[in-house]
Amino acid sequence: MLPTLVISGITQLYLKSTFSTWSQVANTKGMNGMQVARTLFAKTSLQPIPVEQTPGSLTDHYDPQMNVVRLSEVIANQPSIAAMAVAAHELGHVQQYQTGSGLIAMRNALLPALQFSPTISYLAFVAGFMFNLAGLMWLGILFFGLMVLFSILTLPVEFDASRRGLALLKEAGLTNTSQESQGAKAVLTAAALTYVGAAITSVLQLLYYVSLAQRRR
Repeated sequence: MLPTLVISGITQLYLKSTFSTWSQVANTKGMNGMQVARTLFAKTSLQPIPVEQTPGSLTDHYDPQMNVVRLSEVIANQPSIAAMAVAAHELGHVQQYQTGSGLIAMRNALLPALQFSPTISYLAFVAGFMFNLAGLMWLGILFFGLMVLFSILTLPVEFDASRRGLALLKEAGLTNTSQESQGAKAVLTAAALTYVGAAITSVLQLLYYVSLAQRRR
């Protein structure tokens, strides 16, 4: 468990440090996240959808079921390079759905199974461990593996959203300086690394569960 805590801690610290740095640097257009989103809808091929403000810090996300982008308070109201980058990333997800990205389709294919995988995985593994039933433990591992696979498939989805976000900013003429390009890329890279950390953590947990099951043979 120690490596998972270290990896998770390092990636979160790096994200917060990078975000804090570029949150203090204003973008040349003086646009907050809300304004950036509206500009990207207006100046690119994206089809406009609602953009809302949501409570919390770094709670930004695109909700495909409601077809709405939600930006955290800081991102929505701050005219920084970090806010510009995060807003563009979420619109990168919008573009993935609007263009029918294959990456999204592959990941979403697992969503029905993930609705019950965590519960079955936990109950089966714990019951198998307590009652020394290796078969039940392996069943839990199988369902946990679905969650690991989802975490791994999330990586290319997030990196692709960042790539698309940077391209949208350039297309709309919002990255006018090398500093803006550098800052936007740094923020989006840091955000993507948190998903890398999560994927590595989930793989390590899976290997740990496998080692426990093997001892029960």
